Amino acid sequence: MSKFGGNNKKEVPAVTSSSLSDIVFMLLFFFMVTTQLRETENKVIVKIPEASESVKLERKDLASYINIGTPTKQYQATFGTDSRIQLNDSFKSTDDIRDFIAAERESMSEGDRQFMTTVIRADEDVRMGIITDVKQELRRCSALKIMYSSRKGGAQ
Repeated sequence: MSKFGGNNKKEVPAVTSSSLSDIVFMLLFFFMVTTQLRETENKVIVKIPEASESVKLERKDLASYINIGTPTKQYQATFGTDSRIQLNDSFKSTDDIRDFIAAERESMSEGDRQFMTTVIRADEDVRMGIITDVKQELRRCSALKIMYSSRKGGAQ
């Protein structure tokens, strides 16, 4: 008759870490592919105004940004301290907005062009005349879907 129990305990094998590096590289590759880097450098100082009511932008990939504000310190020697319009990575005038909107539309697929939104990121101290000029130029090139960038303000 055989005995049960005794000192015949089997040891649990050690966990192999050979596939650990594969998993780490797959995660690294996933985040490298899915992360979008900032496409433009801010050349104007924009302190976004507060708003009592705000709505989050649904699809940021369909948004074209127009920044309006005073140039940063490194550009003030060249462009002065008056408010300027930044389209992508360069300072432009209101006459260049039409070409900017046309280029942004061309970069989108044909089905997404109707959902294109122009976002105006203007400093809270910018004169309304510049914003009105930008809006008039956007109206001329049929970019009628406009949003203003703002931050959530406190209850008033």
